[in-house]
Amino acid sequence: QVQLAESGGGSVQAGGSLRLSCAFSEYTYSTYYCMGWFRQAPGKEREGVAGLYTGDGRTVYADAVKGRFTVALDNAKNTLYLQMNSLKPEDTAMSYCAAGYSGSWCRPLGAEGQGTQVTVSS
Repeated sequence: QVQLAESGGGSVQAGGSLRLSCAFSEYTYSTYYCMGWFRQAPGKEREGVAGLYTGDGRTVYADAVKGRFTVALDNAKNTLYLQMNSLKPEDTAMSYCAAGYSGSWCRPLGAEGQGTQVTVSS
């Protein structure tokens, strides 16, 4: 059964940090080739933030977050993380964990979680 469940969102001031977690099932990990984080701000399209291709460990990041965010996978805990440092007000968005295949930004996507809100105040 495909399962993705995010946690760790919240409200912080600019310059602060948050770590998002995404718990996934064994079935999810064995079915998909890529796991990643996406976000959608009010009035904007959903965008890819960070992705990790599980076969070779390759990671990709959006230009807006390079050097500030880090995606990591803990197989022992079946958890995908997104460490977010030096947060900016423009990082405010609903953040989603998703799993998919080997295309750009894990596409085509096969599953996603319910999302967790990240709010950064100035």
